Amino acid sequence: MDNLSDKTLGKTLGKASDPLSQVFSLLDVRAARCTRFEAGGNWSYRFPAKPALKFGAVIRGDCWIDFGHEAHHRLVTGDCFLLANAPAYVLANDERLAPEDGMAAFDWTQSDVARHAGSDTVLLAGSFGFEASDAELLLDALPRFLLIPSRSPSASVIHSTLQILDLEIRGTGIGAAVLTDRLADVLLVQVLRAALDQSAGEGLGWINALVDARIGKAIRLMHENAAHRWTLDALAGAVAMSRSAFSKRFRSLVGLAPLDYLLRWRMRLARDQLRRGATVSAAAAQLGYASESAFGHAFKRVYGHAPKRYWRRQATGEKFPNAPNK
Repeated sequence: MDNLSDKTLGKTLGKASDPLSQVFSLLDVRAARCTRFEAGGNWSYRFPAKPALKFGAVIRGDCWIDFGHEAHHRLVTGDCFLLANAPAYVLANDERLAPEDGMAAFDWTQSDVARHAGSDTVLLAGSFGFEASDAELLLDALPRFLLIPSRSPSASVIHSTLQILDLEIRGTGIGAAVLTDRLADVLLVQVLRAALDQSAGEGLGWINALVDARIGKAIRLMHENAAHRWTLDALAGAVAMSRSAFSKRFRSLVGLAPLDYLLRWRMRLARDQLRRGATVSAAAAQLGYASESAFGHAFKRVYGHAPKRYWRRQATGEKFPNAPNK
């Protein structure tokens, strides 16, 4: 495959879609598994740390989620939460109990439903998978624990999705696995929307920038035409801001300078194209680079290796000594 047209790239990433949808498409964010936990009486279970994105929701009853010395939170019916790169934690309705190993106590390989002495408390949970080497793009934008309380204005919308998800996890109808995956994807977007509504633009990293009128517009411009030779002046002018004010606000919301963000977005697009079979020269041309060497230098700056070497090592499963630059 020698070339990828603008039309192909637009179809791949959804050129007319919003930046968050484009990021989800590029990272291939997908639900990995959804489970249901039912418990009665007094109980306490410990779960290990996991470098992943997980959601949880209380369908009935209440309990505690405890992160040890860091913090613990009371969860009640209707609460929903996200865990991003979460440390080990304990779920319990009696904090005086010594926690059991929540992975060893149930046979998760045989069932998506775990039961302990009744169903006074019911939780749904799920995890998401995506391209591991780009995990920080999403995980680092989120706090390790993000709670959407039942009193949130968005809770009723989330609750409707949870009800259908719960039915599918317990059901045996055809296509249940497909539906649970799709519903988990919907739930993730709903929770992120709710988090943006309640955060007032704080604590969600670059995701906050997407809903900022001017910075969000600049990001959309970069996503929609990544090959354009954007300059700081051109981006600032496009959103009616001075160069200095634009740079300062962009960095405060995104955590990167505008042109650094653009470079990293281009290289993520390039990786996706290369993974789909494009040659290095085709990827370079598609993203506006005048030469393979210029493209290779940019790729190495972000990922630490030249494109061809990067994919050779990926193909052999060799681990990289350094994570991609953020």
